[in-house]
Amino acid sequence: MTFTNPVHDHNFPDPGALRVGDVYYVYGTNDGVHNVPLLISMDLVEWTLVGDALPELGRWAESGRTWAPEVLRTDSGYVMYYTARSPKDDLQCLGLAVSTSPGGPFVDTAERPFIAQTDEGGSIDASPFTDADGQVYLHWKNDGNHVGVATHLYGQRLSSDGRELLGEPVRLLTNREPWHGHVIEAPQMFLRDGQHYLFYSAGAFDSDGYAVGYARCDSPLGPVHDAPENPILTSGPGAAGPGHCSIVIGPDGDSTWMLYHAWPPDAIGSGVSARGRRLWLDRVEWRDGSPVVHGPTANPQPEP
Repeated sequence: MTFTNPVHDHNFPDPGALRVGDVYYVYGTNDGVHNVPLLISMDLVEWTLVGDALPELGRWAESGRTWAPEVLRTDSGYVMYYTARSPKDDLQCLGLAVSTSPGGPFVDTAERPFIAQTDEGGSIDASPFTDADGQVYLHWKNDGNHVGVATHLYGQRLSSDGRELLGEPVRLLTNREPWHGHVIEAPQMFLRDGQHYLFYSAGAFDSDGYAVGYARCDSPLGPVHDAPENPILTSGPGAAGPGHCSIVIGPDGDSTWMLYHAWPPDAIGSGVSARGRRLWLDRVEWRDGSPVVHGPTANPQPEP
């Protein structure tokens, strides 16, 4: 059996994936109807939109700019980290919502954002990670490009239930490489064969220069060693500005796949906000410990 990208041919930016049993849940940026649209799949290819995983935002948040949600599974339930605008701070900040089910509804009862970083332009793109020893971490980006300062990828330990930050945040990576442009964002930590990999996106999100790179990490909190071959996923046939990836293990329990969004090529420069980003899926091969993405792949390819 084969499939052809995009696997979800509708607007679905910033996918954040979670597998629970045999079901894949992917949470996305607001679509004008849902704060957090939710897709589910059994095979990573056929996706069903099931509704809004976060029907109501926290009292601190304003609707309309709910971005890049991801969910952590814990022994006490599920925790969603999401980005929304805080009118009090006049910035995008990070919120925390909880549910007993991966499908929600998630509820945020806080009066203030979970992370704000008001002196660094705000905070967005939170991504949780559970290490091999069970310790839990959160990675995110300060929204520095919003206020004309440097952008950094941060990491910090979480409590086992994912609801409290422990210790101090650590700066892991800064936008210094030419291909980064003014921004690095969308961090996701991934563990394979004892090695930590930090995947991230960089460049202007609404351009065909947006792309995906990675860094090897000595631990979930660094030090970080940016890969010299970056970027590893760039624009290609049918997909412009691919990015904000989520790495998942396939249904076979072994293969590695990358879910990401990309613009239709003719959307760039012609009102991209009205066209929307589609959900793409491509295989990741590991060569001498380095991830190699087979994509963007617009032709039929074997299903996971």
